[in-house]
Amino acid sequence: MDARDPLEADWPLVSAAEMRSLDRFTIEQWGVPGDLLMESAGRAVAAAVLEDSRARAGVLVLCGSGNNGGDGFAAARHLAQQGLPVEIHLVGDASRVAGDARLQLERARAQGLDPGAWRAPEAGVVVDALFGTGLSREVSGDARRAIESLRALRSSRAGALGVISVDLPSGICADTGRVLGAAVAADRTISIELPKLGLALEPGRGLAGRCQIARIGIAHRAPDAEARAWSWTPASAGRRLPPRPAVGHKGSFGHVLLAAGSEGKSGAAALAATAAGRAGAGLVTLACPAALREVLAARSSESMTAPLGARDARHFAAQDAAALLALAEGRDVLGLGPGLGREATTSAFAREVALAWPRALALDADGLFAFAREPERLRARGAPTVLTPHPGEAALLLCRSAAELNADRLGAARELAQRTGAVVVLKGAATVTAEPQGRAVVNPTGGPALGSGGTGDVLLGIVTALLGQGLDAFVAAALGAYLHGYAGDRISLRQGSSGLLAGDLLLELPGATQALREAAALVPELSLARRFP
Repeated sequence: MDARDPLEADWPLVSAAEMRSLDRFTIEQWGVPGDLLMESAGRAVAAAVLEDSRARAGVLVLCGSGNNGGDGFAAARHLAQQGLPVEIHLVGDASRVAGDARLQLERARAQGLDPGAWRAPEAGVVVDALFGTGLSREVSGDARRAIESLRALRSSRAGALGVISVDLPSGICADTGRVLGAAVAADRTISIELPKLGLALEPGRGLAGRCQIARIGIAHRAPDAEARAWSWTPASAGRRLPPRPAVGHKGSFGHVLLAAGSEGKSGAAALAATAAGRAGAGLVTLACPAALREVLAARSSESMTAPLGARDARHFAAQDAAALLALAEGRDVLGLGPGLGREATTSAFAREVALAWPRALALDADGLFAFAREPERLRARGAPTVLTPHPGEAALLLCRSAAELNADRLGAARELAQRTGAVVVLKGAATVTAEPQGRAVVNPTGGPALGSGGTGDVLLGIVTALLGQGLDAFVAAALGAYLHGYAGDRISLRQGSSGLLAGDLLLELPGATQALREAAALVPELSLARRFP
């Protein structure tokens, strides 16, 4: 990793407000005319359309009355100059088209491209230039009817008709990825200059198709628009992996302590322990209720076991906290939560251990349940802390519904991080890792293949291993999510998106880790590429 802020090598994900600030800075401080930027955007969109062989059958450009429509007018002109049959349909009142977009509309008219009535093409390409980052309300009226008609048309034409969106699929919130009433489903999205948050978060990510970044000369940094969210690439994730020096040994790579398991949930403990080893931990000790020792020793034979409580104890009790804390000596990190159970005495155990543990802590599952409705208690910790909730667990901590959280996953992750003082990994489609100060990574890896029991326990094991190898909490958390999803993606490529078991991830982790290291070696100095992962 070079001496720069490592996040400079990644894709910054910008909000609508950040993008507006960057536009304004470019125009006002750099002196680049807005009309020139719009012309460049239109040229870039036209170039993308020309890559689609279906465009020879004709191009229909759907334009709104704002700047996104201005990009569409400019694209239509450039496509017509290439000899393609082009039509423009303006959704909205032409009198409301103003500023740079008005200039582009007049240029299109001068070239004979006067906006006409809606025409449903049999084939070709439709350019969606209705709404960009400025959309903040539910789509209604003619615009909604146009979007719904386009979706129906695309579905009925079975591949004969392509849809390319400008900046965002129209109807997607640029900040959250949420559908604002109705949204276009695109084959490709040409995001102008930088990817928007809504392209990395579901359902926007799924509706955007393949994303391509069009670099047109807008500043990437401005005093009032510093991006705080990023997406990683395989190379940038690989650069963050902890080193494996040739002189290393098991004592060099961290000693992980896990407190996990209860009657009926020993599998969660075994998965987490094995995952820690597969993710590079030098030593793993699994603390468990005494009655589970034999079964866990057999299921995770590479881990040491530390039985706690009476010989017949099948879950942790409050009085076991002192014994667990005594194991802190010589251990670098504690993973707490998989399969603990939710008995009152077990929750008391989890609370006491979490608040008193003096080193790095990763908290998951029933360990999170112990802090339901009172997440602020975790702010008392003085050491690095990572929480790995799924939406239901996060909702329990924040006293809101999972649906509310999923409507703004980035906002929810940041809120929980701020309230707890911890790094939060909000699991799910497009996992979000956030720290209390607001910095965040939206994870591009993983998918429906990971939707099976136990995969979260594997993630907890990975994160604890990375913490134990000396990574800071934010990097360990985001990298753990990336590696976890990347391993799942590799399996999906071979066998599809169903039938993956959590145990399959364990065997895939070493190969996935090596692939990330190789990606980093191939791209030692990262730069913004044309394709957004």
